[in-house]
Amino acid sequence: MKRLFLFVLSLTLALALLAPLQGKALAQGSITKAPYGTTADGVAVDEYTLTNANGVEVKIITYGGIITSVKVPDRYGNLVNVTLGFTNLQDYETRNTNYFGAIIGRYGNRIAGGKFTLDGVEYTLAVNNGPNHLHGGLKGFDKVVWAAQEVEAEDGVALELSYRSADMEEGYPGNLDVKVVYTLTNKNELRLDYTATTDKPTVVNLTNHAYWNLKGEGSGSIDGHILWVNADRYTPTDDHLIPTGELAPVEGTPFDFRTPKVIGPMTRSTYPQLMGGDARGLDHNFVLNRPSLDDKSMIMAAVLYEPDLGRTLEIWTTEPGLQIYCGNYFGQWSDEAQPWIGPSGNFYRQGDGCALETQHFPDSPNKPDWPSTVLRPGETYQTTTIFKFDVD
Repeated sequence: MKRLFLFVLSLTLALALLAPLQGKALAQGSITKAPYGTTADGVAVDEYTLTNANGVEVKIITYGGIITSVKVPDRYGNLVNVTLGFTNLQDYETRNTNYFGAIIGRYGNRIAGGKFTLDGVEYTLAVNNGPNHLHGGLKGFDKVVWAAQEVEAEDGVALELSYRSADMEEGYPGNLDVKVVYTLTNKNELRLDYTATTDKPTVVNLTNHAYWNLKGEGSGSIDGHILWVNADRYTPTDDHLIPTGELAPVEGTPFDFRTPKVIGPMTRSTYPQLMGGDARGLDHNFVLNRPSLDDKSMIMAAVLYEPDLGRTLEIWTTEPGLQIYCGNYFGQWSDEAQPWIGPSGNFYRQGDGCALETQHFPDSPNKPDWPSTVLRPGETYQTTTIFKFDVD
């Protein structure tokens, strides 16, 4: 009996000591992993679910580092997915021409004519967007399988994805080692930390291409969303959406979002003389307000607000630019037999979601006066973007 008493006493003390640790672990959040399928060439893909202490949930697959779901509460406490995407790997492999939720690289956005010159050498890239190179080429970072591991986070939970892009992959010089850390904090922030190193001079411009609809995925148009952008200038484009080189004032133009306004009129070609020949709607880079173009401090770039349910998305970044794109080619599936259908079962049409892509400016390798995207051996590419969710 005495031995039993001592055993029970020691077990009780051990549980008492362990309880605070268990509570801390639960409060910190959790990560789970599940199979998501196998690519056409036989590579296994996993889906990771990150959940914070508030029940906010983010799902990420190792194919393309794609964010497949982000569930956040509205003002009534209802958790709903607010990002667009598909329900299966096959669709992401074969039909994701709009880059739903993916990591974009080596170079996010367009490079004119698929060419740039670095240290006197001209490099030729794939032309996959009219006459231009777009989002890393025919097989960019959105179409590769990333290695994944859980990593420590000071607040919340974190997943690190890594990939080596081989020398001359898609025409880019240098072996590029890339890491992207997704951290879901208990402040309801989704933080993306990008780092990269190279063994030869190259160009790098990484971003994420999630589309947001704060009313909920598949709920229809975002025309009623209200947008604020911290930018006095933007980069006008030619008919092929390549910046002209001008940093033009937004004042007096429809691109002036310095006072929050409904985004609806800009989701389609309401202003064709300003949009550029191929734009069909808002698909432009905004020059974020900084002390200088090369400043890399963390600033608030934009706020997207949905008034009916009260969800708010703040964008914070160290990047100089913000590309805003509202799905101008949703519902345009050319040779595809079916339109894009999301997890809701509803079709996606132009203006049903908005990508807010933090970045260096489009075609920067051909614009020497703009913030440089050149990365050299011994240097580390490092940028951070935070998507912060809240309710009014």
